[in-house]
Amino acid sequence: MGIGEVTARPGDERAVAKRRAVVLDRDGTLIDIVRDEETGAITTAFHPDHIRLLAGVEEGLRVLAGAGFVLAIATNQPGPAKGHFRREAVERTNRALVDLLAARGAPIASVAVCMHHPDGGPGGERALIGPCDCRKPKPGLLVQLVQELRLDASASWMVGDTSSDVDAGRAAGMRAGLVFAPNRCELCPLRAPAEAIAETAAERSPPPSSPQRAGSPGIVSKPTISAPPAKAALPDVTGATLLDVARKIAAFSW
Repeated sequence: MGIGEVTARPGDERAVAKRRAVVLDRDGTLIDIVRDEETGAITTAFHPDHIRLLAGVEEGLRVLAGAGFVLAIATNQPGPAKGHFRREAVERTNRALVDLLAARGAPIASVAVCMHHPDGGPGGERALIGPCDCRKPKPGLLVQLVQELRLDASASWMVGDTSSDVDAGRAAGMRAGLVFAPNRCELCPLRAPAEAIAETAAERSPPPSSPQRAGSPGIVSKPTISAPPAKAALPDVTGATLLDVARKIAAFSW
């Protein structure tokens, strides 16, 4: 699970064309952030012991898998570029998360990771500092997953807890879901319009950025990497937990 790379789970080599998937953000969507009770410092998980699944994650993933979606993860992890921890810590933590979810009945097909950061930080790995095409809100990680897992992007979803996740999904030609925690006030502008959108979703045409469906079952849609929207895109569905979002995705009319 390297820098902007996709790692498939063993036994997933028999990828089938035109599958649909739900690609999930990691921190704030699947697992909680790490809070130091003494210092108040907040960081993302960088050790297996830090992994704490958020409410509704297990149930939500099982709902999505039961609805026929392939599950994958796309996550920005700039810690190594900022000098916070080494890339091996990210890889070890991701492996532990994938193993945990598999044991809970939610197998993850692949994990795509961007460890870059445009500015980096003291002690950061120099090779990871600077611009890239994979850091969300750019769609690079999602495009990689579409190609690696042979997905139909227009029938797939990106689900996360920030506007960057929504923007990345839209730029990759996917629909988007937002896990909206009640205490995330900065996401309020995305929530109200999205609730109205979800009510009439069945009447909507596919997203403008969706690639054309291939005429043959053996041809896979390959969306072109494009710049993220200038303004935050609106999600198709929102929910307080992943379970809430998953239920709406499973019931979504195409």
